[in-house]
Amino acid sequence: MPAAELVAYVAKSLADNPDGVSVQVEEDGDAVVLRLIVDEDDMGRVIGRNGSIAKAMRSLLKVISNRTGENYVLEIG
Repeated sequence: MPAAELVAYVAKSLADNPDGVSVQVEEDGDAVVLRLIVDEDDMGRVIGRNGSIAKAMRSLLKVISNRTGENYVLEIG
């Protein structure tokens, strides 16, 4: 799944511990939920100041959604 790979790539690029990054894909009705799991120490780097990086990743997912017709939801935890 290209969307999950993109989210994982961005998160691993930002994290100090890239081995602690994983993405779980779940179907929830008409949406595909991408659960981004990162180490607690890297949480701030992945979310960004005022959520700026998380917002940017969600914007990229909207672009992918428009092209593929899938509805993606990003949850970070």
